[in-house]
Amino acid sequence: MSGTDLMEQDVRAMKPALVNGLRLRCPACGQGKLLHSYLKVNDGCSECGEELHHQRADDGPAYLTILVVGHILGFVLHIVYVQLRPDPWTLALILSVVTVVASLVMLPRMKGLVVAYQWAKRMHGF
Repeated sequence: MSGTDLMEQDVRAMKPALVNGLRLRCPACGQGKLLHSYLKVNDGCSECGEELHHQRADDGPAYLTILVVGHILGFVLHIVYVQLRPDPWTLALILSVVTVVASLVMLPRMKGLVVAYQWAKRMHGF
């Protein structure tokens, strides 16, 4: 095999892998579940057999979740405060609940995104 053949063999489609990761599905086939509990990556795909046990996301998903939720809620806070002028305690309570719920919903999807990125780039954890 030439060097070009090895490079072409190593290429994995990034976009489908990332979409599958966001859907919490196997980045290889898109069918099997990526996580078997809230944030625990399956050892392997139940559908295609792809090994996933070596994929580690560490703190990356938490940072991405904070980044995305913080930016979205910053805009929401500004718009709600300027347009509606709610009582400060009401605003704080509502936005706190929305922040917690959004973070809990987004965190596993960010983990799926990071694992899928690692899989597509053949990073195998770090």
